[in-house]
Amino acid sequence: MSDSVIAAMEAAVAADPDNPALREHLADLLLSAGRMDDAWTHATAGLGMAPANTKLLRVAADAGDATGRTDEAAGYRTLLNALEPQAGHASAPPPPPPPPAATPTSPADESMPWDNDDTPSAPERARPIPAGGDVPDSVDDLLDMWEDNDAPPEPTVGEMSRERLLLSDVGGMHDVKSRLETSFLAPMKNPEMRQAFGKSMRGGLLLWGPPGCGKTFIAKAVAGELDANFYHVGLSDVLDMWIGSSEKNITQIFDMARRNAPCVLFLDEVDAIGQKRTQLRGGGGMRGVVNQLLQEMDGASNDNEGVFILAATNHPWDIDSALLRPGRLDRTLLVLPPDLPAREAILDLHLRGRPIEKLDLAKIAKHTNGLTGADLALVCEQATEYAMTASIETGTVRPITMKDLGRAVKDVRPSHGPWIESAKNFAMFNNDDGRYDDLLAWIKQNKIK
Repeated sequence: MSDSVIAAMEAAVAADPDNPALREHLADLLLSAGRMDDAWTHATAGLGMAPANTKLLRVAADAGDATGRTDEAAGYRTLLNALEPQAGHASAPPPPPPPPAATPTSPADESMPWDNDDTPSAPERARPIPAGGDVPDSVDDLLDMWEDNDAPPEPTVGEMSRERLLLSDVGGMHDVKSRLETSFLAPMKNPEMRQAFGKSMRGGLLLWGPPGCGKTFIAKAVAGELDANFYHVGLSDVLDMWIGSSEKNITQIFDMARRNAPCVLFLDEVDAIGQKRTQLRGGGGMRGVVNQLLQEMDGASNDNEGVFILAATNHPWDIDSALLRPGRLDRTLLVLPPDLPAREAILDLHLRGRPIEKLDLAKIAKHTNGLTGADLALVCEQATEYAMTASIETGTVRPITMKDLGRAVKDVRPSHGPWIESAKNFAMFNNDDGRYDDLLAWIKQNKIK
């Protein structure tokens, strides 16, 4: 074996000492080169990181026998045979080294270390396993060693939380809350009445509307009303570059929701996860994702009892029609820009904790018709910047005034314009089943052309 190859491997191990694969390769090279002590050192170090590596176990057993570490070598060979019954016999252990030649000894030398009663016998000596503990004699012993160790954390897919929000925390939006209570929450919270009337709770609820109008906030409030876990899942939690992994993520998400029932499973931007399969060119990987989502929502192979599915989208027309069939996302709720009481509540929320003078938020809210919740948050940020800039110039804190808010309202324009243009076309020319009636009524009420 070339010394230069071994030297290169030693340099690689020195640069990355916690890499068991490098340790395995170097230990094997050293064993072939007859450098038994060095092979032993690297093999046992590698086993500290990978205790079930059969190649490292074989090298440690052979090197241990060759260097007189017979007890330790026997333990490694026993574990090797248990993990891979044929591996332990792949190579016969080398014969034990000949005993050292007798040499004259002085009286002081006659007392050898192993004759001292304070020195533990060979089987009791600590085995050189960096991970700690003796070498197990079987797979059962190995499992017993790891019994008290914590299980590896479950892969993080989505975000699980326990929400304390209630619908009463949502300002205004009385129509939305009333429809939520009638079609979704009341049957959920009254199982006896639901059974008496034969009301099925299969399926889920789709929240749709322009961006920035509080769909996620409402979904959290629904979870709070049901006293259920809130499991927020987005596109990045589902999609994976490897074939089949996205489908596995879908399965894992639903399994997680079932284990944490009662649970509100919130699929954010569901149009991206469950987009129309007719629009997927060449089938692609997304077709399998949609199929898996449909299968999990049906609960054909698993019971979805206690899993309440909510979904949100800005583009319901891009969702595969199979997802909107009865038993799936069969109830829809349009979430539009906030009404007057909701706008006042949103302004109050975003101004809390900031220096303000006495403000007439109802008067400000009257001039914000058409602004979304996100737009109103921007109004408060702009007004804060105006007051903070003036405070920096004078060196004293000046509170936010009505003038600051009025100036900010003039500077912020409604952000849902592009969405309204797209949605209006779909509502006017693709409304055979009446799913866009609410949107058409709102457009007519607000005289949007």
